[in-house]
Amino acid sequence: MPRVALATYDPQGAPNRDRDLPTLAEALTGAGAETHVLPWDAPDTDWAAFDLVVIRSTWDYTWRTEEFLAWAERCAKLTRLANPLDVVRWNTDKRYLGDLAAAGVPVVPTRYLDPGDTPAAGDLPGGHEFVVKPVHGAGARYAARYTPGERDRAAAQIARMHAEGLAAMVQPYLTRIDTAGERALQFCGGRLVHASRKRAVLSPGTPYDADKVAHPDLRPWTPTPAERAVAERALAAVPGGAELLYARVDLVDGDDGEPKVMELELVEPNLFLWLHPQSVAPVAQAICQAALAPGGRQDS
Repeated sequence: MPRVALATYDPQGAPNRDRDLPTLAEALTGAGAETHVLPWDAPDTDWAAFDLVVIRSTWDYTWRTEEFLAWAERCAKLTRLANPLDVVRWNTDKRYLGDLAAAGVPVVPTRYLDPGDTPAAGDLPGGHEFVVKPVHGAGARYAARYTPGERDRAAAQIARMHAEGLAAMVQPYLTRIDTAGERALQFCGGRLVHASRKRAVLSPGTPYDADKVAHPDLRPWTPTPAERAVAERALAAVPGGAELLYARVDLVDGDDGEPKVMELELVEPNLFLWLHPQSVAPVAQAICQAALAPGGRQDS
């Protein structure tokens, strides 16, 4: 019987926001795995006792990225970690979009501003709306949408982020998202299991530090051939991507109407199993197969 840990965050006494955890744990147990749901930062956990540690909803890691990566490194030396350590390291910093672009994958154009960088004239667009967000972020945390006339407000956000040690990224706001929405293609065990569509997250005038609904009006979606092709190209360009257990590719339409990668979620993506109950069994089966695969340690 494989022993599997599902790593999550510590909700500090509040309900865990991962709606999938109870269903996935039950499905894994039903598939023959001894399953444990544990906070990634629980101090006394013996991670070596598990055949597989699956990073699921470690949704506080973007506040503690260095600590999280140190945990992932320790864990990977003790047992099998999914996704693999090198993929996790690569994907925690959204500069990976530059790597995808260099590999010929269509992505949302992105500029990066590290702490100490002063935005130059061309960094904050003057002819169209744009988005500012951190390179380490999730759930639209510290993300905001600006008009050209709000560049001073955007610069103030960047200054605040830099003061907190956060690098910023600037992207054009692709207006087709307001009508076509954002599509998320979910892969597990090397195959597409389902897809979803949601409305735009960022509304005009919403402060960057306001709470936001990360997945508004989320609904099942049937991906187009073009969307699937772009998603598969993106995954093929991931360093070490052949070892991926799970992946979510978030797509939006460019001004030309063609899909582009907005984000590639390989660390702790929401799986949306509650929206796609038909995917619970194949996801659980893929996890069990990974737990039983030979060569469990990932010394790195």
